[in-house]
Amino acid sequence: MKIALGLFGLGIVVFIHELGHFLAARLVKIDVDAFSIGWGNPILKKKIGAVEYRLGMFPVGGYCKMKGETDYNEAWENTNKGIKPEEGSYLAASPAARILVAVGGPLFNLLFAIVLLCFLWGFGFEMQTLDNRIVLASEFSDEVYPADRAGLETGDRIININGNDISYYHEVQENIAVNPDKNLPITVDRDGAIIKLQVTPALDKSSGAGKIGVYFWTDTVIEDVAEGSPAQKAGLLPGDKIIAANDTPVRNTVDIMKILEQKPDHLGLEILRNGTTEQVSLDIGNQQDDIGISWKTVTYHTPNLSIPQAVVKGFKEGYKTLAISVTSLKLLFKGIDLTKAVSGPVRITYMMGDMATQGFGQSIATGFRYFIDFIALISIALCVMNMLPLPILDGGMIILFLVEIIRRKPAHPKAISIFQTCGTVIIFTLMAFALFGDILYFVRR
Repeated sequence: MKIALGLFGLGIVVFIHELGHFLAARLVKIDVDAFSIGWGNPILKKKIGAVEYRLGMFPVGGYCKMKGETDYNEAWENTNKGIKPEEGSYLAASPAARILVAVGGPLFNLLFAIVLLCFLWGFGFEMQTLDNRIVLASEFSDEVYPADRAGLETGDRIININGNDISYYHEVQENIAVNPDKNLPITVDRDGAIIKLQVTPALDKSSGAGKIGVYFWTDTVIEDVAEGSPAQKAGLLPGDKIIAANDTPVRNTVDIMKILEQKPDHLGLEILRNGTTEQVSLDIGNQQDDIGISWKTVTYHTPNLSIPQAVVKGFKEGYKTLAISVTSLKLLFKGIDLTKAVSGPVRITYMMGDMATQGFGQSIATGFRYFIDFIALISIALCVMNMLPLPILDGGMIILFLVEIIRRKPAHPKAISIFQTCGTVIIFTLMAFALFGDILYFVRR
């Protein structure tokens, strides 16, 4: 199910990209020989007008084959000094028209993501999140983190970062992750007192994200108990609050995790149930990683938005995701561990399917929200990647056509073919590296 959903989602994103190229080509009167949904030998095909529409053997993505796209290579192989393109071919169009075709794919990815986000926020959704209260990571290690240097304390409630109001922990993560090495003003509520501080997130080289060294604070109130788990066998019930474990007072779930890291075979728990303190004995055995307790989270429902409000919100979320994608790209040049921080197609497919199946495990609505949200993210990421000024990518082709406009004549076929060949080598090298990183990712799991 994970693989199927992941392939389906990735296929949609690539199909939308190629559809953008196809429609742009038709708009500027460039003939399209074939448009395919999926790759490989076509299992179905039908010619309508001058275009052959295909259904490929492998239902992932697709392609748009324009007339005369390979004229560069053919001219070089035949040692011709110039190209005499046929009417309606790719190279017969003006450089400006070819730029429009190149932009069409990434632009459609961006617009598609924005449309998805507009629908998502228009219909609204419910999500399980966590409080904006924090626990310092330094309480459980000897390391000093940015949060310690900034003066943050366990129990602080973060209410603003860099001018952005914070209500939930995922908003803390979003604001910190995209701002490594930047000095951020941060406001906390400490037992009712409002305190303003400055924090500089460190760059986590394994993920490429900023971090300050905090965990989320979750009260030790049990939300659910798994069937047949050590917690159920011990008699724990939803609503119980754990106030001590093995004679150690616990304030939050991180305190309990710290005790479980010692891998005890037994937990003596003091719980608060219906206003009464009780003692519970929990035999763990070899199940330290999962004793069968789910902790109480915060349920958040997005506000009901009108159609204009949903459109505005969709554009804002699309712009925010675009900005994060560009920022993340810059972080690649700061010495991060590329095998951990960069995902290839295999890992992206797995992650997309994994998120969707987790969501569907909660509810159909949650599954669709996770799936749509991830597709929007990947669609925008594909837009950004394709606009990079690298040979063979859309961004590289745009540079090539801009040079042609400035020179007022096409580049020599040999130069163009070398340009494209170099691009192919670069892209395949990057793909091989990404696939190597994907393999290491699954080996480490």
